[in-house]
Amino acid sequence: MADVVSFIQQLTQEITLAAWALFLLTWTIGWTLRGAPIPLSRLKRAGSGLVEDSIWAALWLALGSTVFAFITYIVKAVVGSP
Repeated sequence: MADVVSFIQQLTQEITLAAWALFLLTWTIGWTLRGAPIPLSRLKRAGSGLVEDSIWAALWLALGSTVFAFITYIVKAVVGSP
């Protein structure tokens, strides 16, 4: 049982790390498009949309990470693994 818990914890950490990397990439691209000296308002709006979406994604990632950490804590307390 402890092996399954550690596998799920490792998998959750890897997926969360990939999601945070995607957030940083989207946020960077959004600010680059928004601040680019290109006189296309549609491009700047797309950049603003990317920034807004990445901020929402960061919020949900933080909440989801907290929930998964809490679940892992409870399972470790029940199973008794270190």
